[in-house]
Amino acid sequence: MTLGCDSEVGRLRAVILHRPGAELKRLTPRNNDALLFDGLPWVAKAQREHDAFAELLRSRGVEVLLLAELLTEALTHSGAARMHGISAAVDSRRLGAPLAQELSAYLRTLPPTGLASVLVAGMTFDELPFSGGEVSLVRRMHHGGDFVIDPLPNLVFTRDSSVWIGPRVAITSLALPARVRETSLTDVIYAHHPRFLGVRRAYESRSAPVEGGDVLLLAPGVVAIGVGERTTPAGAEAFARSLFDDDLAHTVLAVPIEQGRAQMHLDTVCTMVDVDAAVMYPNVVDTLSAFTIRRDGNGGVTIDDARPFVVAAAEAMGIERLRVIATGLDPVTAEREQWDDGNNTLALAPGVVVAYERNSETNARLEDAGIEVLAIEASELGTGRGGPRCMSCPIARDPLA
Repeated sequence: MTLGCDSEVGRLRAVILHRPGAELKRLTPRNNDALLFDGLPWVAKAQREHDAFAELLRSRGVEVLLLAELLTEALTHSGAARMHGISAAVDSRRLGAPLAQELSAYLRTLPPTGLASVLVAGMTFDELPFSGGEVSLVRRMHHGGDFVIDPLPNLVFTRDSSVWIGPRVAITSLALPARVRETSLTDVIYAHHPRFLGVRRAYESRSAPVEGGDVLLLAPGVVAIGVGERTTPAGAEAFARSLFDDDLAHTVLAVPIEQGRAQMHLDTVCTMVDVDAAVMYPNVVDTLSAFTIRRDGNGGVTIDDARPFVVAAAEAMGIERLRVIATGLDPVTAEREQWDDGNNTLALAPGVVVAYERNSETNARLEDAGIEVLAIEASELGTGRGGPRCMSCPIARDPLA
């Protein structure tokens, strides 16, 4: 299988998912806001819903790779991978040198499965298997339930920490503290797992925050980047220049979005559902704008003034117009279904998408527009504010003809 993606809708061949696990059990009313969850998910139910999502993809011929398994295999194959994962997890500035050294030494003794579990689910001070308290002020002053290694409950949203553009993968730079370490695990996998040996990187500088949920591959060579709560203007510009330097895109649209929880990424208000069609939140259809960035003939870039997104996108894609399928008919329904990730669809092929079943009106509008909707249950998966696209990192799609 040839790895790479040049669009959002080419037939999906392989994808990375993360089955939610013990990291979700770390969420409490005291920490769920800091860990970016709007509620406390029923973990067993979330796992059943995720298993059904994975099985649906398999039934449609998609190879599903599970992140925890990839991580374990990378840690098994490479001592460097183990050191990479441990060094990212053990924060000596927060823990102090004595505790950090003792914790690192302990983690080096763990088998790959055990180490992968700790790197994902974290560890509390109560779970430390060694004493050492007498020489660590940090340990003496923390409560036992505090985290010595933070859990990564948002790892279920595999879209954000890496994105494939053409034959290359970009390890992104995540903006919020609760998610920063996710990229270290993604990096371990792409750097050390045998499946990805030889894969070249894009945006290697990672000089400013860019998150995968803000990156839409509108068409081969045309990339839209949302700029808002998670991706900064500097990140969008640096990402665009990197894509131009590597000949991965000829046009990048920088799309300002509201800096708020409801619209944290571009894919919460807009996703591609066909080669010429997008599902969009109606409140932004007329107001969403885009700055068009292109490479000039001298190795630099040109940046056009902002224009309506649907106009700029159609021009960049070389089509007469971008078909827009709006979320909901009335403002209340539209707002409810946008909040519940009605816009966050995963395309399996042109005109075939996976969506949350709860967004019944949006799904009906998609079907009326000729889009096949494969609906999945998500009463618990949605507590972290992410839909089918958020939960999936495509690593192989068929090129668009």
